[in-house]
Amino acid sequence: MAELHTPRSLIVTLYGAYGRETSGSLAVAELIRLLAAVGVDAPSVRSSVSRLKRRGLLVAQPTAAGTAGYALSAGARQLLDDGDRRIYAHPSPQASDGWVLAVFSVPESERSKRHVLRSRLAGLGFGTAAPGVWLAPARLYDETRHTLERLQLAPYVDLFRGEHLGFAPTAEAVARWWDLPAIAKQHEDFLDRHEPVLRTWESRAHTRPGAPTDAGSGAEAAYRDYLLALDSWRRLPYADPGLPAELLPGGWPGGRSAEVFGRLHELLREPGAAFVRGALPGRGPRPPRTMTT
Repeated sequence: MAELHTPRSLIVTLYGAYGRETSGSLAVAELIRLLAAVGVDAPSVRSSVSRLKRRGLLVAQPTAAGTAGYALSAGARQLLDDGDRRIYAHPSPQASDGWVLAVFSVPESERSKRHVLRSRLAGLGFGTAAPGVWLAPARLYDETRHTLERLQLAPYVDLFRGEHLGFAPTAEAVARWWDLPAIAKQHEDFLDRHEPVLRTWESRAHTRPGAPTDAGSGAEAAYRDYLLALDSWRRLPYADPGLPAELLPGGWPGGRSAEVFGRLHELLREPGAAFVRGALPGRGPRPPRTMTT
């Protein structure tokens, strides 16, 4: 698995979890305060904000108090809004739902875009059926279209909906199209990191009903554990695009990792928001989005 919890990744996760539900802009001092709780130092926050600004993900925008701050760009908001449909959903796909196919051709004179296109399709969770032919579950069509249009790659791609008719059984074909052992390993890594955290919080909730996770150090601990879990989890629905269970090997760990994240979200997201409210007086986040099926 790629390195987890880089400062840049945590800043994006923070904006995704809470930043869209404040006034929209956070001062660097506020980011430093919020990221310190997960072990990121001030110089790393400042340098990461500069990089995110250069990449077009953050834009300068005054905070509600009139101080200098940074907000998500329109493109970054679209990216995170699309991501919500994966991160906070727990779908039960069926093989009969079909596939979205991306067939692309890039002129040799623009071959650098070929690499970008392949990288973005892989990042969206597409598998490779053949050179220039990629596919994913059909429900990912809208997000795929948004992504290709945002990156100005749409002129090189044709999108289709379809079903697999053979000749190999679809489960065998899926095992060729995706690296299923590598995806399973990512789920197992997530469980190794965060299932013990869930057990600790559930034990606390069982032995101390009504424990004050919404104030003081309890709120900070909830915020820290939730932000780290979300930062780990938000990659997984892209590596694993939600393939139908009947096409996956027995004992697939994806369902269990989704349940662990869903339970952490249920337990910790709103207590974590209390910590954010304390760090951003008068403009903390609104009530949380819910998990969907």
